[in-house]
Amino acid sequence: MRTFYRHVGQLVVAGFGGHSVPAELRALAREWDLGGVILFGRNVEEPEQVAELCFDAQALSQDVPIWVTVDQEGGRVARLRAPFTEWPSMAALGRVGDAGLVERFATALAGELSAVGVTLDFAPVLDVRHNEADAVIGDRALSSEPAEVGRLGRVIIETLQRNGVAACGKHFPGHGDARADSHKELPVIDQSSGQLRGTEMMPFRAAIAGDVAAVMTAHVLYPALDEERPATLSRGIIQDILRDEFGFQGLVVSDDLEMGAIVETRTVPQAAVGALSAGCDTLLVCGESVDRHAAVIEGVIHAVERGELAETCVEAALARQRRVKARFLGGQRSRRPLTGEALRERLGTSAHQAVADEIARA
Repeated sequence: MRTFYRHVGQLVVAGFGGHSVPAELRALAREWDLGGVILFGRNVEEPEQVAELCFDAQALSQDVPIWVTVDQEGGRVARLRAPFTEWPSMAALGRVGDAGLVERFATALAGELSAVGVTLDFAPVLDVRHNEADAVIGDRALSSEPAEVGRLGRVIIETLQRNGVAACGKHFPGHGDARADSHKELPVIDQSSGQLRGTEMMPFRAAIAGDVAAVMTAHVLYPALDEERPATLSRGIIQDILRDEFGFQGLVVSDDLEMGAIVETRTVPQAAVGALSAGCDTLLVCGESVDRHAAVIEGVIHAVERGELAETCVEAALARQRRVKARFLGGQRSRRPLTGEALRERLGTSAHQAVADEIARA
């Protein structure tokens, strides 16, 4: 057996159901290792339970720590609700345009995430807003001005990371002009290559300059860049543009591979192989089925055995996992989670609420 087979699970960030780590997911982690877990509202009961859950999830790691991740953007995309601070939308934050206020927001956000053991936040959204009423991106975007998205997004990234939480800019090369919902179907953005580079991709250059830990791909088709494959599965977009042209050396994370834009034409294991071939390092599989997580891992192994996936792609992805985790998780020591008043006094504080109120007033 090739040595990396034992650790292929490090490429997967898995969703699960319930308020504790399922026995089946523990067994999968023992057999193949695991890259991380992602929390949704279905996993959240109250702060002490979340802190204990994150602690238990971290114990799934073997020789490399695992990510404990969440989508905590603010506004309508926030998995942690009161008594955590409930933040206004990124559009509201962007309208203020004050880098100092953005920094205070991100400092408070990082403090609350760290308090319960979250180590990677799938934020900020770096998409450029084209229509605030849009149900997919809309008010999740900081601005309709690419330079402003990049400026404020970089402040969020650098502040989160300075306070111990890895950031992930999304959705490369830009989801803001999509009209369809990629959760249901494959959107198409028919901008020219020049337009995409001059608008949609500009904030990602700023994020890379800010040393962002991770970038998430878009399940969107960009015919000017790749006529056949959405960005998540396109080597021309991920390797040629994001890696080679933009010089990004961090983690490339797929958006959830169970979304309609992907599974309408392929299975999740097939998509996982395609994403790794394109240059992704982390496969986000957000559903509750541990059988599907196992099928993804087995699919990757079988693809290498059949010669459909280069072993070097897997090895490079594993190497980047280790490097980025060493940066953010290397100095961590396992500690019991905070409980009771010690935890509650770090969440939804009056100082944090004052920041939220200042954003909302704008």
